[in-house]
Amino acid sequence: MPTSDTLSTYNAKRDFRRTREPRGTRERKAGNSFVVQKHAARRLHFDFRLEIDGVLKSWAVTRGPSLDPRDKRLAVRTEDHPLAYGGFEGTIPQGEYGGGTVMLWDHGTWHPVPGKSAKDLKKGHLHFILDGERMKGEWLLVRMKSRPGEKRENWLLRKVDDEFTGGSDDLVRRELTSVETGRTMQEVAQDKEATHSLQDKKGARLDVTLRKAASHSREVAKRKAGPRGGNRVPGFRKPQLATLVDHVPDGSDWFHEIKFDGYRCLVAAAGENVVIYTRSGQDWTEKFAPLRDAFAELDLPPCLIDGEITAPGEDGNPSFSALQEMLKRGHGEQGGKYLDFHAFDLLELDGEDLSARGNLERKERLTGLLSHAKPPIRVADHVIGAGEELLDAMCGARQEGIISKRANGAYQGKRSRNWLKVKCTRRQEFVIVGWQPSKSMGRPFASLLLAQHEGGKLVYKGKVGTGFDSRSLVELASKFAARKRKTPPLDAPRPETRGARWVRADLVAEVAFAEFTAEGRVRHGSFIALRQDKDAKDVTPERVRKPEAGDDPPEIRISHRERVVFPDAGLTKGDLADYYSTVAPIMLPHLSRRPVSLVRCPQGRAKKCFFQKHDSGSFGEHVHHVGIREKSGKTDQYLYVDSAEGVLGCVQMGTIEFHGWACHAEDVEQPDRMIFDLDPDVALDFADVKRAARDLQKHLADIGLVSFAMLSGGKGVHVVVPLRPGHDWETHKDFARRFAEALSTAEPERFVATMSKARRKGRIFIDWLRNQRGATAVVPYSARARSGAPVAAPVTWAELKDIDTPAAFSISNADKLLKRASSVGLQGWGFADQALPEL
Repeated sequence: MPTSDTLSTYNAKRDFRRTREPRGTRERKAGNSFVVQKHAARRLHFDFRLEIDGVLKSWAVTRGPSLDPRDKRLAVRTEDHPLAYGGFEGTIPQGEYGGGTVMLWDHGTWHPVPGKSAKDLKKGHLHFILDGERMKGEWLLVRMKSRPGEKRENWLLRKVDDEFTGGSDDLVRRELTSVETGRTMQEVAQDKEATHSLQDKKGARLDVTLRKAASHSREVAKRKAGPRGGNRVPGFRKPQLATLVDHVPDGSDWFHEIKFDGYRCLVAAAGENVVIYTRSGQDWTEKFAPLRDAFAELDLPPCLIDGEITAPGEDGNPSFSALQEMLKRGHGEQGGKYLDFHAFDLLELDGEDLSARGNLERKERLTGLLSHAKPPIRVADHVIGAGEELLDAMCGARQEGIISKRANGAYQGKRSRNWLKVKCTRRQEFVIVGWQPSKSMGRPFASLLLAQHEGGKLVYKGKVGTGFDSRSLVELASKFAARKRKTPPLDAPRPETRGARWVRADLVAEVAFAEFTAEGRVRHGSFIALRQDKDAKDVTPERVRKPEAGDDPPEIRISHRERVVFPDAGLTKGDLADYYSTVAPIMLPHLSRRPVSLVRCPQGRAKKCFFQKHDSGSFGEHVHHVGIREKSGKTDQYLYVDSAEGVLGCVQMGTIEFHGWACHAEDVEQPDRMIFDLDPDVALDFADVKRAARDLQKHLADIGLVSFAMLSGGKGVHVVVPLRPGHDWETHKDFARRFAEALSTAEPERFVATMSKARRKGRIFIDWLRNQRGATAVVPYSARARSGAPVAAPVTWAELKDIDTPAAFSISNADKLLKRASSVGLQGWGFADQALPEL
């Protein structure tokens, strides 16, 4: 087929003797494919391509697609590409046009919205719908007006507001692998086994070196370690149960989730090996095979995840009846795709038991672990505080209710008040002990006789005669026929059960009802469904538990609340204590059980302040200590806290700031987070720091590492890289040093990797020294002993560009910070399951 004129530019730019890119030939078929290729050439960008008239119309999107309709991403029109290019993934040799690595980042189909067509492209706009693996819904391409002398054709790519909208960087920050091969950029750019030096590398050469080094280290690590975690699937453990209460607990030390109407399950996963357990420990993996396959595709490290399996009803909300029907049909192609798994807790990860950690910390770890998960696997959303509003919304949507969890409560395999449930209507399980015959023709029974176990025996609880459809009537009648017995399985009141037919007491029914009568009978009951996941012997009354003495954590008395701590802002010790009391639930996931150094200012920040890291025995019972061996061989006692009471105990002793180690107290020799503190020279403004932070984020992403931004509350920004434990401090420090030095070598006019004040002039110091044993960094949400009482505040990468100061939040913004922490962008902030590559 002769080369088309529309592809002549494409062919002229390439030497096909040197590059593996396909030669440009036009196709006669009319298709509607699209493809996005992540391209690390002179600069990292995303090539967006639409199939039109037998070629791929192409744009280079410099920052990648955004799911935020407010973002208008620059898309530079490039030459048409052949359709075969849509399958290209690999490396273009350096020196050739577009030299660098190309990864297949997304693909699918597209079509114009109704009333529009591909011909609109010639008019300078295109309104279309994408159905890809990652990009979905409505999008717009609009051509910008050309400036005099401008040769390139600039367009804007924008998401249209619909159900698929999200944050600015949701796609480009989280989606780091090929949709075709599952490889990262560095794995696509694989090189022969060799050591890659970062010295003397600049610009694009640095990018390439980082990618090659990470690729090499991953392969080495795989060969050394073999299958991660040995692919040992964690065993079943008894799930945490919630206590029924009649009111929503208030205060910031509680967070609240939807109570899903489905089957409670534990998912044990390790790579491709997945087991799904019911709450009683039954193996139901085959019943939920589509979910098993979805978890297997995630290739998770050994982990045990708690959650609920649901199926949507006709209104789209989770429906237990719909789930029952789906299970009866089986998990074939028609039914299986409608199953959803709502993950809400993480009990084990990579051999570590997480049950002693706080509820919110485990939830954040879970969000990080499942950051790449797609439906049908979802992480359940939560709100901190505002439980009454969530309950009202759920009841208005005719849902079951909410679950309230104490933020710092441990996971216990029993019912406790660390988890509370508040229901919109009363629903409980009952054992079916018999049935009453029906006087209506064609109806097999009139009502069911119910009971619950109390004091070691079955106790009669009344009848339910509504809520049945034709299918459930037939199903129950069939089960009764196989279970009939002549005598009642309990002491039943004769006046209420005259004429009853009795059955073996092993069927469990879920029933909604208004209340129990004074005699203990169900009033206004309605049958919902049979519960196959519940054992009849475990069905007991679920009574609303009233608050008791000792339910709430003891208060820490703050003396001298009126003492002024921040003179310029007029804020007192009491204000500081109230701030920490409010934000403790969102601070503890980052602070709890880490050796900590305190900045104490007993007379206020304007007076003498000092660091304290050793236990003096004066902080009270809620502040703990751990013995850590010093370089001298001596063991000293270091401070740590694991509760809100511990935080307030430190505040009572004049603490303003909390600085934590990059490890946990139970294993101080295995760091689990890396921090790059961007410290600017006084001549620079905050815009320079923000740009530097984004550059670090991009370089880290290129080597497969997810990072997070935090306003320091001081002069700069911290770039936080969570890591899976498994390497020592020397490796940790060496990586941080090499990375910082590589960037300072690549752009010496912007960065410096040494502490020297003289060399820092006009530059940003990439402080990597916080990544050595014994070093500390300010903890997220810690107050700072500075003018205005600022705090260290996590932000999203999208937010960072619009923030004007690293002290954008203060202790006066406690409620705002608490609400922000529940947002989609910040849930899971600071947590990711990723190993440290070697450089």
